Amino acid sequence: MEHTLTFSIQDYLKNIYELTDEGKPASTTALALRLGIAPASVTGMVQRLASVKPPLLKYRKHQGVTLTSEGQRAALEVIRHHRLLEAWLVKTLGYSWDEVHGEAEKLEHVISEDFEKRIAAAMGNPQRDPHGEPIPTADLKMPADEATPLSALRPPQTGTILRVKGSDADLLRHLESLGLVPGAEIEVSEFSVFDHNLTVKAGRKSAVLGPNITGKIFIKVN
Repeated sequence: MEHTLTFSIQDYLKNIYELTDEGKPASTTALALRLGIAPASVTGMVQRLASVKPPLLKYRKHQGVTLTSEGQRAALEVIRHHRLLEAWLVKTLGYSWDEVHGEAEKLEHVISEDFEKRIAAAMGNPQRDPHGEPIPTADLKMPADEATPLSALRPPQTGTILRVKGSDADLLRHLESLGLVPGAEIEVSEFSVFDHNLTVKAGRKSAVLGPNITGKIFIKVN
């Protein structure tokens, strides 16, 4: 049976994929927060998606949600659309990295597979989006990414920023003002054992960052 993947279902699958990217099940509470939907409504939808044939996800009460192989492929297709669109909007239309998320959210559901192939080819089949996030391949495989969260680094470790996780435009603008963007060389100069703040240098700029930020920046450690 071929599923009819509505925009809503695609959003569920994409968000479950992102919540489970570290191998742990996603709670319905966390999913509800991300989607801005009442927890009871989320529970009803995940039960439905677990009962279709073939199922798109696995759900056990109080144990969370994971995607089946079928659900994972569907999620990766939407993620591929989204990240390619972000790259295209920046490269072709001059959007900044803090502007593209909302536009890509609207377009990811409606572009055709032919359009996807054409924009990928036009950009030379990019491997990462403007935030450094890996773009799933055309055969819907997520490239391996061995980046280390900045929060795990300690003085005097150095590295290169590979990616920044998150869609908060204010945060992205703040990081850009500090020079903390993909490709930037950084050095951790101080660590606070009391609040886990890191002092990070990028070029001539230095900033103190808390765990809420350092957990969203991923590094290739030197």
